Amino acid sequence: MILQALCGYYDALARRGEITPPGWSVAKVSFALDIDEQGELCGVTPLKITPEGGKKEIPQSLQVPEQVKKTSGVSANFLCENSSYFLGIDGKGKPERSRQCFDAARELHQKILGPVDSPAARAVCAFFDSWQPEQAAENRFLLPYLEEILKGANLVFWVKDSYAQDDPAVRAAWQDHRAAQSAEAASGRCLVSGRQAPIARLHPAIKGVQGAQSSGASLVSFNAAAFESYGHEQADDTGQGLNSPVSEDAAFRYGAVLNRLIADRQHIQYIGDTAVVYWAEDAEPLCQDLFSCAMFGGTSEVITDLDLRSAVRSLAHGDPVDVNGVPLKPENRFYVLGLAPNAARLSVRFFLQSTFGQMLANVQAHYDRLSITKPAYVTNGALPLWKLLGETVNPNSRDKKASPPMAGAVVRAVLSDGPYPVSLLEQTMLRIRADQDERDANGRRKERKLTYGRAAILKAFFLKNREFNVPEEVLTVELNDQSNHLPYVLGRLFAVLERVQSTANPGINATIKDKYFNSACATPATIFPLLTKLSQSHLRKLDTGLRVYYEKLIGDLENRIRETLPARLSLADQGTFHLGYYHQVQKFYEKKDKGGNENV
Repeated sequence: MILQALCGYYDALARRGEITPPGWSVAKVSFALDIDEQGELCGVTPLKITPEGGKKEIPQSLQVPEQVKKTSGVSANFLCENSSYFLGIDGKGKPERSRQCFDAARELHQKILGPVDSPAARAVCAFFDSWQPEQAAENRFLLPYLEEILKGANLVFWVKDSYAQDDPAVRAAWQDHRAAQSAEAASGRCLVSGRQAPIARLHPAIKGVQGAQSSGASLVSFNAAAFESYGHEQADDTGQGLNSPVSEDAAFRYGAVLNRLIADRQHIQYIGDTAVVYWAEDAEPLCQDLFSCAMFGGTSEVITDLDLRSAVRSLAHGDPVDVNGVPLKPENRFYVLGLAPNAARLSVRFFLQSTFGQMLANVQAHYDRLSITKPAYVTNGALPLWKLLGETVNPNSRDKKASPPMAGAVVRAVLSDGPYPVSLLEQTMLRIRADQDERDANGRRKERKLTYGRAAILKAFFLKNREFNVPEEVLTVELNDQSNHLPYVLGRLFAVLERVQSTANPGINATIKDKYFNSACATPATIFPLLTKLSQSHLRKLDTGLRVYYEKLIGDLENRIRETLPARLSLADQGTFHLGYYHQVQKFYEKKDKGGNENV
């Protein structure tokens, strides 16, 4: 299904004229070698450009003949290569291998272009016939750029007033060469198209995934007997492809479109170590914009925030919308693919598909579950996915990425409207227990234990994962002061006792939260009698009005405790304790914010 969806996306882009034709690819090129019809090097033209809003120059993306999959051996590309293949020199101190690369490139270009009657073809062939690699480092045209060229920069040929690969006769020769190769390939039934066709022996390299090999990694490959089937041995020239018969045409299409998706920096997200790409069946880029903003946060350059929210709501309810003159249909198929690096291969972390409207409805339901009262200093809207996952990471660790398996499971849960992984609850609870409060440069305490994000995660998790039997009466946006659920009441009581202590002792360095929060949550029967006793001395320090207010509040909460305090609370009950504490603390701040002082 993955390859079929990618090939369908390629066809949709091809109908829009937005992707390279079969046999061609896009490569990042840094320099053009300017040669005359006699093959003489006349100059070197830098092709790097400065992107809009960027400061650093980057190689220019050019359409070039489809590039081969690089291995440790010598294998030349046609009309776009590095200095080892086009100049016979490199910066790695391996002159013998560079000479082998140059000879391989010369043989390939003479084989394809030798019979071609074209100025560009004759110029390239003459260049390989006359070029002397041993004199390359002294060439006056190369010297100004030699250091950068030797770092592996891609080179192309410029003949007269155009690139060699743009010459019609050269393009025709390249297509004939590809056709001849296909005729030699084993034929079989393609798993993607269902048609009888030449089978690709090697699948295309997928480039640009962080953590994978820079030369590209494989989505489909076989290199050991354990992966073989039905006698299709990988040692055979055609065996690798026949283990998973995909036609050369389908392999090219899925490789071209997947490389395009990964290279599109506006529409790729990294969740942990996983590269997440997404696309609509009809190739409408506005669908990618809306999904990216709705799922991962951020803003779009083509649609205002207000229009974005309105469009997402309408599509989630199954209503078509028109955005900037572009009709968007909720029934349009939408795909989300997560790829993780794994040595020379790519692992599929997840592949999800549904209608565009249903995907957005699932995302909207996720954010509705996360909705919870926020501290005044939190000004952003919904909790974006990257920030949600960041709440499960140790803030002092060098690697700030969330657990890859957990991150992938969370994405699947959100997009499929399924239960959240239990590891999300476990990691959130771990961080609440482990993180210690810190102070900023002004001495103000920075709360790291029970943050707004962690409270939102707990609420969303228990709402969706009903097997934990947390009553919905405590899974509210704001405080439910009528609930008698014991863990929730204990969390509220702890917040009140902490408030009494800090009010009676302004500027205190360590409160009961610093000393007893974790133990009160885990073993309430042991800790709460001690906290209640301590609160009596704190209450005596308050003026009459405040003392009466807190005594009534404490009394009301204690009256709601109608059973013996448990020796230990389960993980779910501890999470409910945290929600009660969080809701009560936010209620205190809410009263202070609205009236200027606490309402006593």
